[in-house]
Amino acid sequence: MERLGPSRAWGVLFARLVLGLMFFQGALWRVFGLGPLEHARRFFVGPYGDSPLPEWALWVAGAGVPFAELIGGALVLLGLWRLPGLILLGGVLVTVTFGHLMAEPIYAFNAHVMPRLILVVFLLSVPHDWDRFSVDEWLSRRRAP
Repeated sequence: MERLGPSRAWGVLFARLVLGLMFFQGALWRVFGLGPLEHARRFFVGPYGDSPLPEWALWVAGAGVPFAELIGGALVLLGLWRLPGLILLGGVLVTVTFGHLMAEPIYAFNAHVMPRLILVVFLLSVPHDWDRFSVDEWLSRRRAP
């Protein structure tokens, strides 16, 4: 059984790195290139301004999502505070899915949401100790007597 250990650790590492990059890279552009307020205006307030959602909520969500993606993506990339990072990214996926379904009730979210969701669920489902190549694991080994 021990022979499978390193394979699992590498699999978790690759899943974590791909998921982290998917969120972090896009968030870099949204936060530092486009800007959070322009992101909110272009992707939340503009398209959903006529929806029953209050405009203030669209501004808050639209400006907040890029930061949630940046922080969550960075945490997942590093393997630091893994659970909060994954929950943050899962919350972003729920928010994005809700918004898309408000605009288009039969939204095809297989290209954007599903690959990310599968990786989030996978990483939340595997035992924490499988993630051997993470900052969390390194810190726990340093604390252990």
